[in-house]
Amino acid sequence: MANIPTPHICAKKGAFAKTVLMPGDPKRSKFIADNFLSNAELVNDVRGVQGYTGEYKGKKVSVMASGMGQPSIGIYSYELFNFYDVENIIRVGSIGSIDKDLHIKDIILAQGACTNGNFASQFNLNGTFSAIADFGLLQKAAFLCEKGGLRYKVGNVLSSDTFYDDSFSPMLWAKMGVLGVEMEAYALYCNALRSGKKALAICTVSDSFIYADENASAEERQNSFTAMMKIALDTATEL
Repeated sequence: MANIPTPHICAKKGAFAKTVLMPGDPKRSKFIADNFLSNAELVNDVRGVQGYTGEYKGKKVSVMASGMGQPSIGIYSYELFNFYDVENIIRVGSIGSIDKDLHIKDIILAQGACTNGNFASQFNLNGTFSAIADFGLLQKAAFLCEKGGLRYKVGNVLSSDTFYDDSFSPMLWAKMGVLGVEMEAYALYCNALRSGKKALAICTVSDSFIYADENASAEERQNSFTAMMKIALDTATEL
């Protein structure tokens, strides 16, 4: 077992709240801390992966970036769950839609995650593991989306190990009801389930494989997906 601090997180024991919001981008982590948390304190900055702990509506909440891809979120979520006693991680990320009814800035609540990667092979399972969200977190987030009148869908996502891929055919996944493509949810869900903890991915549509003219800029991805951030934070306050 690794000691605290870990090789990737320099925070002291007790520095993180029981619930951590996890965007991919460190700048989005800072944006959430600056704009939504009171008394936010920087608790981690190893490799520029910024983590903050503060309060939201009187509840202690943390936010820390995951970086891109399953290996990266696999490391950070594992260390938070297993070494820092974090109970819940809510991913707040961007996603590419492969559903004709979903447009830029709509929200996807990932009930489950597929993958074209090999993350679950480490568990030595004789089959294909279905990585799913915690139902309690999912139920709370869906209720808040409904209450807020937001455009959203609940369903399956694909966590891809590749961003540029000559052989990738997203619409084959769409035929199976998959809503969008991102890169982290599957590993997060696996780690949560293996650790006996809870996880949910809340993703905002940043671009579309169907509508070529729908693309969010890097700045919009960093700063403007506030509806998703509020849903995640309000879900955290009910835990």
